Amino acid sequence: MWSVSDDALLAGLAAGDPDAAAAFVERFQRRVYGLALAIIGEPRAAEEVAREAFVRVWRHASTYDPRRGTVPTWVLSICRSVAIEHLALGPGRPLDPAGTLPADDTGGGPEEAATMGDDIVRLRDALDHLPPDERRALSLAEFQGLTAAEVGARVGVPVFTAQSRIRAAMLRLHSALAREGGRGEGGRA
Repeated sequence: MWSVSDDALLAGLAAGDPDAAAAFVERFQRRVYGLALAIIGEPRAAEEVAREAFVRVWRHASTYDPRRGTVPTWVLSICRSVAIEHLALGPGRPLDPAGTLPADDTGGGPEEAATMGDDIVRLRDALDHLPPDERRALSLAEFQGLTAAEVGARVGVPVFTAQSRIRAAMLRLHSALAREGGRGEGGRA
């Protein structure tokens, strides 16, 4: 029915066109849900992640920059971020609808797409092995964009404790990912 480009549908979504929004979701729902399911591994949680990803796409549609990647790459990077946030927060915790977008995802080629699944498994495992207080501090700082002072206020600890937890979590993640064949110094955790 909608033979328009992904960019045009996203522009319609940003402009508040309900028909464009419905067509946009219809076009991307299988890919978004499929990625969420691959990362989360549980259908009900994957549905929640997919819904949240579409909310964030709608909320940030006007910020899309085609020079940084295609619409599908942008949408899937948002989904991946929401899924990783879900894993970091742990089961049963609601996702923060004000979560941030990925800092830089330019798309990469087929080789990057092929290794993404392995990266997700390594990241999930590394996050699972963090102490809960460090995992929470890291998720608030990295996935929700809070400062150390805001993290401290949110979890009820002094700012220096929040900074220490964030740093410790980052060091543990870096070390775990490097040991398991992660991307090392130049990669993102």
